[in-house]
Amino acid sequence: MYYNISETDIYLFHQGTNYYSYKMLGCHHILWKGQLGFRFSTWAPHAKKVSVVGDFNNWNPNRHQLHKVNNEGLWIGFFTDVPEAVNYKYAIITADGQEILKADPYAFYSELRPNTASITTKASRFHWTDKKWRQQRKKFNPYSSPISIYEVHLGTWKKKEGKFYTYRELAHELIPYVKKLGFTHIELLPLSEHPFDLSWGYQITGYYSVTSRYGTPEEFKYFVNECHNHNIGVIMDWVPGHFCKDAHGLRKFDGQPLYEYQDPKKAEKHGWGTLAFDFGRPEVQSFLISNAIYWIEEFHIDGLRVDAVASMMYLNFDRPEWEEKIYNSFGDEINLEALAFIRKLNKVVFEKEPNFLMMAEDSSDYPLVTAPTYLGGLGFNYKWNMGWMNDMLKYMKKDPVYRKWHHQLITFSYMYAFSENFLLPLSHDEVVHGKKSLLDKMPGDQWQQFANLRLLYGYMFTHPGKKLLFMGGEFGQYAEWKDKEQLDWHLFEYPLHNQMYHYFKTLNHFYRKHSELYELDHDSQGFEWIDPHNIEQSIIAFIRRNKANEELIVICNFTPVVYYDYKIGVPQPGTYVEIFNSDAVQYGGSGQTSESEHFSIPKKWHGFGQHIKVKIPPLAIAIYKKIKEEKEEEIS
Repeated sequence: MYYNISETDIYLFHQGTNYYSYKMLGCHHILWKGQLGFRFSTWAPHAKKVSVVGDFNNWNPNRHQLHKVNNEGLWIGFFTDVPEAVNYKYAIITADGQEILKADPYAFYSELRPNTASITTKASRFHWTDKKWRQQRKKFNPYSSPISIYEVHLGTWKKKEGKFYTYRELAHELIPYVKKLGFTHIELLPLSEHPFDLSWGYQITGYYSVTSRYGTPEEFKYFVNECHNHNIGVIMDWVPGHFCKDAHGLRKFDGQPLYEYQDPKKAEKHGWGTLAFDFGRPEVQSFLISNAIYWIEEFHIDGLRVDAVASMMYLNFDRPEWEEKIYNSFGDEINLEALAFIRKLNKVVFEKEPNFLMMAEDSSDYPLVTAPTYLGGLGFNYKWNMGWMNDMLKYMKKDPVYRKWHHQLITFSYMYAFSENFLLPLSHDEVVHGKKSLLDKMPGDQWQQFANLRLLYGYMFTHPGKKLLFMGGEFGQYAEWKDKEQLDWHLFEYPLHNQMYHYFKTLNHFYRKHSELYELDHDSQGFEWIDPHNIEQSIIAFIRRNKANEELIVICNFTPVVYYDYKIGVPQPGTYVEIFNSDAVQYGGSGQTSESEHFSIPKKWHGFGQHIKVKIPPLAIAIYKKIKEEKEEEIS
């Protein structure tokens, strides 16, 4: 026993199976032999000497030295004279005699950038009140439930006098806004401590340290707690694939490659200027899997969006042409260690939280990403549908005159829509660095741009798969995301933006109200084509169904032409009414809506035994539903 650390915990850490290693390593306030103090422990197998230095000892490496407890390089010390909330780092003497200063990889809190020290903290005193939410989550079925996610970068959603809102302030600003819009979840860009604002949190130095930009860990817990008390789930972007090279971070932590691969060809991510984790190293597995468990258990997170999965899986991902390619022992480019790690990660997470959301941001066509590990899959329960996103944005950018020559872009996704559990993303990556905002991607004059965007959203919400939208898209921000400034809230002063906000809010609530649009998202029984082949007019029509076999008829017109008495085949005889139309005047449309009832005509059309005649609005989506007859209601 080393200051309350058991031999078993140490053994499991070095075996890659200590999934609570954050309780063992790092800085912990403990009682040891009747004395209170801080225990420091770190893993540095190549170090000659390790000390804790900080404001409490004038950064003197000779006063608070750790001792090495095993050959695998675990260093531990216990001190009663170190205060709470004080800055500290590890002073490490490397094998070649140099002294380097490193932030604690397991620190729970860190200095505000540009400062880089870790901060001593005692056990959390936060009182959670989200028991009801957590009990509901045990019954939550992510596959047959509506999931609509608002993706947020907390530093630029809204600012006050150019400064960041705190987690606590955001709880009172952001949560009511998201709830009013009808989203089920908030997804936060990475919140682990990172040195550079413009990395958006994707280049991390403190994996266990919630960034101090917006407040303390206790304040972030308050934010999550408030989300749950308002029935909103919290998903966090998580980056287990690579880390930044800043001197105080994980890079060559003890003077030699440790968290990263020894082989620089495997370690270097040239495109991002980062280093890949060594997924085959047991201690790194303990570090990363424990980190996922840490966010789940300590912060009650409901899901992780796992960033850049393809970069983990492929040895030559983004490798420059001038560099020699590398291969595994079977002669292909798959990183076998990364695959094993991913499966292990997902298995552990779902054993602890069966209804947790593990969402892979994967741009590859690797199969079985969302299949269970026992069936040979990677074990995620969702995958971002990057193919749908790329096809749709490519299509929507085109002038409607030319869309008929690219019709396959809006129909191809159904060739693979049920091969994985998909989420449809319109994320931050699509509205930065000269890519233009979603609204500004749309062709035509201002009216057509807004109509096209309403149509894109409508098609997204009726297409199988869960939904995600990056902040600002809900009111049609014209400028692309400015990662230093807040959203353009002044646009609410303009009618078209107000109407877009009203449209998106209505669409989101409509989606949640109609189980036909989500209950069978991942089952081909929930979708049926009526007509995917009207290339000349760029019109598609399809059916969405729920488990009770109730149906919605969805019609999308990707041109600005209005059509009257347009025939649509329907599966059941009866009376159909329009229940949603993106061209409604209140949304900024031209008002080509239909308030009349449409009686089915018993003549075959589109392969069905009957059809209805409807008005097709321009650059719009219209949704119809069959009215229940009195006899049908009596039978049901």
